[in-house]
Amino acid sequence: MAEALVATEKRVGALSAGLRILRHLSSAPTPLGVTRIARDLGLNSSTCFNLLKTLVQERLVTFDEDTKTYRMGLGLVELAKGSLEQASYVRLLKPHLQELANRHRVTTTLWQRTVNDRVVLVDLAESGSTMRVHMSIGQRLPLYIAALGRCMAAYSNLTPAELRTQLSTLRWEDGPSFEAYMRDVQRVREIGYATDEGHFVKGITTVSSPILDENRTAVMAISAVGVAARFSPSSIRSLGEDLRERCHEASLSISGGKVGLPSWQND
Repeated sequence: MAEALVATEKRVGALSAGLRILRHLSSAPTPLGVTRIARDLGLNSSTCFNLLKTLVQERLVTFDEDTKTYRMGLGLVELAKGSLEQASYVRLLKPHLQELANRHRVTTTLWQRTVNDRVVLVDLAESGSTMRVHMSIGQRLPLYIAALGRCMAAYSNLTPAELRTQLSTLRWEDGPSFEAYMRDVQRVREIGYATDEGHFVKGITTVSSPILDENRTAVMAISAVGVAARFSPSSIRSLGEDLRERCHEASLSISGGKVGLPSWQND
């Protein structure tokens, strides 16, 4: 009886159409414009546009102002947070890694915090650039090293003395002073990203931004890596701001919207 009742109940057209749009975007290899989406799904263009606007407001879809296209958003993670595992977060972040890599012509990497004060590389994306920094999934690094380490330190519970002890064990090619490192850590809290220009590996620049959980602990980080000679102060800033936007969006999803407003959004 219950099965017959469900089968005969009327569907809500707008909800059904919105879900069709989400499924279509999830299977599309590239972001799509409203005209293409409406044509593919047989929807009225005006109706499709209004549905997309609503999905963007709910953070289920994101809109690129430059290309006037839509793609899946990280808000879906928030809806499914209770049942998602790490692999699911990695799959959802993959297109963001690739887009960042292509846009800034860098190698982008996703790092997951593990036990024993380490991070592990769980995913990466490369650009078509002929000059690339090659890394391997599964690679492990000390938690507080390089640009991502500054991000992890910025949202740790360590005292300066404890952090100094941690840093004393790390191997850098040209390590910063403790005072300079701590200034960088404070800067992460202010601007949302960190930069390492040749300290960890000479000739290599890394820009990183943290992904926070509901306790405002850095549990993941996205890093962009490239040859130092290809960066300028303006390109580093553009890359850092792009990284922090993606990571803040991911933090909202992972934390269920509990990470709060970062200080750099008040600038």
